[in-house]
Amino acid sequence: MKRTLNVLIIAVVCFALGAATQRFYDNYRPAKAPAALTIKAPADNVAAIKFEQEPLWAYGFDKPPAPGEKASPQNPPNRNLRANEDAAEQTRPRPLQGSKATYSLVDIRDGQNVIDWFPGDHPAMPSVVAHGPAGMGKTARGCGSCHLPNGKGRPENAGIAGLPIAYFQRQIDDFRNGRRHTADPRKPNTNTMIELAKSLSEDELRAAAEYFGSMKWTPWIRVVETDLVPKTRIAGNLFLPLEAAKSEPIAGRIIEMPENEEQAETYRNPHSGFVAYVPVGSLSRGKDLVTTGGARKVGNQFISGKTTPCITCHGPDLMGVTDIPPIAGRSPSYMVRQMWDIQQGTRPTQAPQLMKLVVANLTTEDMIAIAAYVSSLKPPAAAH
Repeated sequence: MKRTLNVLIIAVVCFALGAATQRFYDNYRPAKAPAALTIKAPADNVAAIKFEQEPLWAYGFDKPPAPGEKASPQNPPNRNLRANEDAAEQTRPRPLQGSKATYSLVDIRDGQNVIDWFPGDHPAMPSVVAHGPAGMGKTARGCGSCHLPNGKGRPENAGIAGLPIAYFQRQIDDFRNGRRHTADPRKPNTNTMIELAKSLSEDELRAAAEYFGSMKWTPWIRVVETDLVPKTRIAGNLFLPLEAAKSEPIAGRIIEMPENEEQAETYRNPHSGFVAYVPVGSLSRGKDLVTTGGARKVGNQFISGKTTPCITCHGPDLMGVTDIPPIAGRSPSYMVRQMWDIQQGTRPTQAPQLMKLVVANLTTEDMIAIAAYVSSLKPPAAAH
């Protein structure tokens, strides 16, 4: 009975915190988002970023950036043969189990004409999803080339299926208007995303938002607590296993990698998901932070937690509320990146500024625990 009362008291306080946060948001957000927000360019802000505390693994790196180090532009999609690979192997049609389609490696690598192994899984792709913004010409790439036709995404980018249309559109506006950057200046696909966002027409943006927003988010990531992980290499900011055996200490990281490297990398199979190895104890610690913020009732004294519970804004099932995004079952690497980006001030808009208050006192270990627990949750079967 006493334990139940303590939990009830914590729940009431959490609700009050959430209500206060929502009241602040409702009172102070403008009726219409500003067309632009004046902020320093990422290069000017880089000195303020605490790289010594960076969760490098979340960004797909194993060492901090050198002074002045920046991302090189990503090469635009093409159908060129690779000189170091056999031409016949690159051009032969390849089947995939469960699919009626066949594609060559040249097809699979062509991000301007997105392959679709399972077209029955989703509505017909709009042109912008399959081919990219029309105004970019040969430098365009379809949304589905990185985020996949089903919107599940990968650890190095984002899962965008099932996002609220308004939230999706707001993120693109933030990218195109200089209000969303990565805290690690070496991460190349953020700059690519910014250029794509700037090139999108309003019709293309609406089509993409409605397309991905119409899909259900289903389990895609398997979370495993462990002390040891396979040795890995990093390719394109993605961890790939060098061996099956777990022989390397996890060392306070989340290591997210494909369940099957060939299916994920060679074939870009949207049915082949990922495994996220997390430190032992992360799930129980994360559940505490997500549901109570770390608050405690000791005797007759209520001790506030170090953060606002995630459930106050993202909902009891973490599937979002109105245009607040769902987070259950999504990439823990992505979630930690966003928490750290917000903490470092690279997302200076209204909602992230509220989030900055929430994450202000979080350590990397806290972020790991929160992301591990949230990612481990299975979204409701009917959730969008």
